[in-house]
Amino acid sequence: MAAILSLSLHENLYAQNLNLTSNEQLGKSIFFDTDLSINQNQSCATCHAPEVGWTGPDSDINAGGSVYEGSIAGRFGDRKPPSSAYATFSPIFGMDRKGLFVGGNFWDGRATGWKLGNPAADQAQGPFLNPVEQGLPDSACVVYLVCTASYPVSFEEVWGAGVCDIMWPMDIDTTCSTEGVRVSLSPDDRAKSDMAYDLIALSIAAYEDSPEVNAFTSKYDYAMKGMAPLSKQERKGFALFQGKGKCRNCHPSIDREPLFTDFTFDNLGVPQNPENPAGSAPSFVDPGLGGFLKNAGYDEDVYMAEWGKHKVPTLRNVGLRPAADFAKAYGHNGYFKSLKGIVHFYNTRDVKPQCPGPYTEDQALAADCWPPPEVTMNVNRDELGDLGLTDEEEDAIVDFLKALSDGFQP
Repeated sequence: MAAILSLSLHENLYAQNLNLTSNEQLGKSIFFDTDLSINQNQSCATCHAPEVGWTGPDSDINAGGSVYEGSIAGRFGDRKPPSSAYATFSPIFGMDRKGLFVGGNFWDGRATGWKLGNPAADQAQGPFLNPVEQGLPDSACVVYLVCTASYPVSFEEVWGAGVCDIMWPMDIDTTCSTEGVRVSLSPDDRAKSDMAYDLIALSIAAYEDSPEVNAFTSKYDYAMKGMAPLSKQERKGFALFQGKGKCRNCHPSIDREPLFTDFTFDNLGVPQNPENPAGSAPSFVDPGLGGFLKNAGYDEDVYMAEWGKHKVPTLRNVGLRPAADFAKAYGHNGYFKSLKGIVHFYNTRDVKPQCPGPYTEDQALAADCWPPPEVTMNVNRDELGDLGLTDEEEDAIVDFLKALSDGFQP
């Protein structure tokens, strides 16, 4: 049922064109195109759907392992899909003046923006070729499929006649449906294809930067404009968010249209998700930012200080869902299944006893305990864990968070 609802909403939203530019419309067509996968069954929107805040649209998956199956059956990633909304505001990955790593996209920041000058564009190039996501064997396959697609706005209309003038081999359809092969191209055609692949990513990023994705139409936004007041409960939650709850330390709201993230990285002490296919292996540990820095060649003392940290997400649309009983997942591995659950964890992580086993969120709440962190080093002990919030105060924060959902009608 969830899949049917998701498909229906996808089609309705795909039919809209909220005054998009030609480049944004092209990016939208690419974003929703399931043909851009090895088995023609997965698009960007498969894991980043508008009706749930541009993250995972399957309630059953979210309620369990929270990681989505790729184009090839039986293959899964190891992290919950982050929201693609407001991701274009993330700065190029680097260090801020305080010496903290900031920016990039993906949970570990590895879409740095170093290649295309745009972290969202760098991110857009990853899933097409990831064997546990869209799974295409060669970036040239993406270019070929985009060049030959029947989109409302064509690739050549946006990027110029000749951008698709590439001599494709006769067997390219077979090649692009086969794992582990590379499209045979001349050096000149390979260079053209590589350039076109970069342009495809920039078009996707242009769509992700459009008002259709970054709407700024939550109740909070209207309240800040004096067009719709927050309720007494929501105002209480916002005051706690700003003060006792310490939420603003990582999710600031100082701008006119705040993003509710500072783009830094933290290890919150999130437990391992026992229902995550990767996390069910006892030896699995997600190193997060530290793993990326290690692979990027940083010194050991640098990457070990970041081991287990993940990017602070925007809080916009965290409560957006198509129905009240629709499950959403929270945390890099989707361990938490409710806003109440994750707020309660922030409040009581260091107060409750440790669970005797790898409990799910429901099991932990029932037993009044929390499992140990997935990564025990570098846990943030300063800004969460023992906040002293009452049950009613937790509820107020949750109600405020729900006021950050786009699509509010004043």
